[in-house]
Amino acid sequence: MPGEHIIQALDAEFAKLNELIAKMGGEVESQLDQAVKALMGPDPELAKAVIAADARIDRLEQNVDLAVVRMLALRQPVASDLRNVIAALKVASMLERMGDYAANVAKRSIAIASGERLEELKSLPSMAGMVQDNTRRVLDAYLNRDVEQAIAVWESDRDIDALYDTLYRETIGHMMRTPDAVGAGAHLLFIAKNIERIGDHATNIAEVVYYLVTGKMLVADRPKADKSSYAVVEPKT
Repeated sequence: MPGEHIIQALDAEFAKLNELIAKMGGEVESQLDQAVKALMGPDPELAKAVIAADARIDRLEQNVDLAVVRMLALRQPVASDLRNVIAALKVASMLERMGDYAANVAKRSIAIASGERLEELKSLPSMAGMVQDNTRRVLDAYLNRDVEQAIAVWESDRDIDALYDTLYRETIGHMMRTPDAVGAGAHLLFIAKNIERIGDHATNIAEVVYYLVTGKMLVADRPKADKSSYAVVEPKT
């Protein structure tokens, strides 16, 4: 039957989209892991490899864009199928930004490789690990259309924000007490913010999953524990 053939073709194209999204997610997880290892080493050569590898994620996003354009032009999806196409486009865009943030972490790690090793650096692997875990879980939620797991990722973002907030306060305090550490501290703050932003994008993907499955927006207040925008740290005397 002609209709059955069209459905099979559409299913095959959705499977290809999911494969591309899964590959992008794996690349982002790997890039963040390698960027943090380059920072903690320090390992400038590994950092350079992370920066160069960002192009792979960009190419994968381009492949998703092309696949989506093809599906819109040839299949003209409607209703839930259209939501699937738009969701893939949004998720790919978010993953590409997450890859950019991982590359930014690598760039900053090169800048501070030969400088002072701040005590606050020790908090970063834990924070990055939480972000990696959320990235993996939210990609699983997307691929499996798992609303409950998407909500769990969405809610856990507050834990990442809380850790970022602690790191921010400790680093600012150290910079105020030790003027020679201002340069390294500033880079560390940018690195931590980049990692926190990767976590935010994982949360954004969770919201896309919720909409994709339910057709409704996730309207609850976004869980945020990041107080750094108005934190005031008094120097110790």
